Amino acid sequence: MEDILRDLPNKAKEKHSENKKFFSKLKKKPPKNLDYVMQELHHEEFERTDCLKCANCCKTTGPLFTNADVERIAKHFRMKPSQFIDAYLKVDEENDYVLQSVPCTFLGADNYCSIYEVRPKACREFPHTDRKKFQQISNLTLKNVAICPAAFNIVEAMKKSIKI
Repeated sequence: MEDILRDLPNKAKEKHSENKKFFSKLKKKPPKNLDYVMQELHHEEFERTDCLKCANCCKTTGPLFTNADVERIAKHFRMKPSQFIDAYLKVDEENDYVLQSVPCTFLGADNYCSIYEVRPKACREFPHTDRKKFQQISNLTLKNVAICPAAFNIVEAMKKSIKI
């Protein structure tokens, strides 16, 4: 896994313009069955991929925390939302709640999440490759292929499956 993670940013960079071109065409004319195809590719990839061997998303990026996330996680810790925010979060340049620092405070040395059952929506949905109206999140996907080996593999499989 270390080799894969070390090589991933370069592999993603090499494929960036090809991927960008593909997503641009996809946005203009998404196939009717795109969501179905993406869910299948996502499912197939995560049959092979063990996130606990990687956790690169938790080590290198932080999720956005919605107000619902803040309320839920604060309740889990038996804290007031304002206490949770003060202890763990900051407001970024887009006025979103994000972690004060990465790697994620809640990530253990064993790559397990200490708040897995109440984790933020962004974490539950990452890498967002099975999302409905997938073509609308191409910019996010372009970033995620450099972070998540599974997202990289899904995009490569997608380019082979979907002819545009």
